Amino acid sequence: MYDPIMRVFTVLEILQARDRVTGADLAARLEVDLRTVQRYIVRLKDLGIPVDSSPGVGGAYRLRPGYRLPPLLLTNEEAFALSLGLQALNQVGLAAFAPATEGARAKLARVLPESLRESIRTVQEVVAIEPGPWVVPTSVESLTRAATAIRASRRVRFGYRSHTDAATHREIEPYAVLHTDDRWYLIGHDIARKALRTFRLDRVEHLELCSTTFQRPPEFDARQYLAGRMPFLQSTHQIDVWIDMPMEEAQKNFALWRIAAEPEGDGTRLRCSRDQLELFAAMLLSTGRRIVVRSPQALRDTFRRLAAGALQAAG
Repeated sequence: MYDPIMRVFTVLEILQARDRVTGADLAARLEVDLRTVQRYIVRLKDLGIPVDSSPGVGGAYRLRPGYRLPPLLLTNEEAFALSLGLQALNQVGLAAFAPATEGARAKLARVLPESLRESIRTVQEVVAIEPGPWVVPTSVESLTRAATAIRASRRVRFGYRSHTDAATHREIEPYAVLHTDDRWYLIGHDIARKALRTFRLDRVEHLELCSTTFQRPPEFDARQYLAGRMPFLQSTHQIDVWIDMPMEEAQKNFALWRIAAEPEGDGTRLRCSRDQLELFAAMLLSTGRRIVVRSPQALRDTFRRLAAGALQAAG
């Protein structure tokens, strides 16, 4: 849960960035109601921050002149990059960072000289970044705690819900968090199972740091480790198909799709795991090659639905 105190300071940053802001605008930016905004304003006043308010539904607020910080020295490219990065958080399943994003944007707009504020406004007004259809939202709290534990070399414990919805309790020595395939993954040494394991961070619940410390292997490479295991990470469907395509061509076509490929006869055997089959089936059809589905049956059913839809559209 986002810290209410941090939301109060986010309100302060927004007020410092604008001459006047309505209660409704603050409520929308922070994703709270008007009554909560009013409580934040009262808290700021209690802290001695000079906030003036105007009457009316929702009210409008402004800071008295003179409450400013010195300018921050950034290049135009740096300012643009920072603003673009903040806007892209939703693209990687971290929309829960919305209040923090607004606070950071307000700080940038307030401390940058006018010549650089245009970069911030450009990103906000003309650059649109929307998450893809398969992006999985992730708990900000789990992500930040996992990253903290890795940095401090401390074990973590958490509840975990598998792809079959089975619940278990885990304690691991966390090595890395990595975003790939529109999901966040936590990699670490599972104490009970005495082996490295990979966990979908969106399936982690109630993650907490332990007092026990550990030594992270200095040579551990999260990207290399996960690259060899991504095709077989636990998902709803385990896929095994053959495609009439030479191995060399298949490697080029499927390199970015976390698919294990191996030569078989005149074609290539493809194996992977997926929660959603429609996109995978459509990708195979787009190659225009003959396909033999070995498993699962659900993939055959998916092809039948796509074929029926294609015939209907053609008619």
